[in-house]
Amino acid sequence: MVRLMARDFAKRELEPYACERDKNEIFPAEVIRKMGELGLMGMMVPPEYGGSGAGAVSYSLALQEIAYACASTAVTMSVANLSTEPLLRFGSKEQQNKYLLPLAAGEKLGAFAITESEAGSDPTSMKTRAVEKDDHYLINGRKLFITNGSYADIINLIVCTDPQKGTRGLSAFIIEKGMPGFSIGKREKKMGLHASDTVELVFDDCRVPKENLLGKKGQGFKVAMIALDSGRIGIASQSLGIARACLDEAVTYSQERIQFGKAISSLQAIQWMIADMATQIEAAYWLVLSAANRKDLGESFTREASMAKLFASELANRAAYKSLQIHGGNGYISEYKIERLYRDARVTTIYEGTSEVQRIVIARETLGK
Repeated sequence: MVRLMARDFAKRELEPYACERDKNEIFPAEVIRKMGELGLMGMMVPPEYGGSGAGAVSYSLALQEIAYACASTAVTMSVANLSTEPLLRFGSKEQQNKYLLPLAAGEKLGAFAITESEAGSDPTSMKTRAVEKDDHYLINGRKLFITNGSYADIINLIVCTDPQKGTRGLSAFIIEKGMPGFSIGKREKKMGLHASDTVELVFDDCRVPKENLLGKKGQGFKVAMIALDSGRIGIASQSLGIARACLDEAVTYSQERIQFGKAISSLQAIQWMIADMATQIEAAYWLVLSAANRKDLGESFTREASMAKLFASELANRAAYKSLQIHGGNGYISEYKIERLYRDARVTTIYEGTSEVQRIVIARETLGK
């Protein structure tokens, strides 16, 4: 039911306008509000905390449908859901009532900020600092590539509170839009995901009350890793939606395109590319749902989430390549959907941890066991 609801919504509200939003870089704010009303922005949060309580499997299925129609909207939805995880796991009752409830209900939009210019895969290189002062912290620094940053009402921020302690010197804070000393910096011009908001966040003596510390001081790395495990299920689901769209575009085009007096779908070279895409999409589907199911069951899913993210994101790029190849020169023209899909797919192997980082996580988890 969730999948069908999301599919119907995507066909009505996203698919007809995705090309225009991509071309003009329009953030779909009104659509996001409608998605919140449908319960799509807090799907893994229990109803008592304002969420729909649908769980990770339903979340994955819904996100696949959103990504099939518009990958930009899918990553907005993914990060919004990711932003509820730290508050659900580490937030106090007061923080959950104040921040989690409106986020999960879709009344406010969330973001997650960890990346810096010199601290991507290596969080110990983080330069953004939070210094304790009486009843507050002063935060100084910049965060880079923050999805939803311009529009987010509430941001989960990971900063350094003790540079001598490595990962144990990181802490998490809840940042509200409009806090003194907090501003939006550069808006990024990207290869793809043009309807998604990606900006720099600037902290210049940003005064944050002590009660906005999320979890305990020094728990920031743990907060980030737990959130990113869930985030990887989201990006794997987004990748799978993109890959499915690539396959369907290839099938439709190959059946309509006539060469040598027949549809190119009758050519073995084309058939084999389509067969590979279809087989790998089926494999990715079960990898993603396996990770999501383990999360729903309360089991460890770190390895499974990384496997799903690695396989699905690399598949999305292969599927986009093969589908564009089947389209030939037409695939390189922006009037065809595959041109947008090709650009949107590329980042999936980079954000929420690169493919190389996923392999490190998978190896460590496997060798450790």
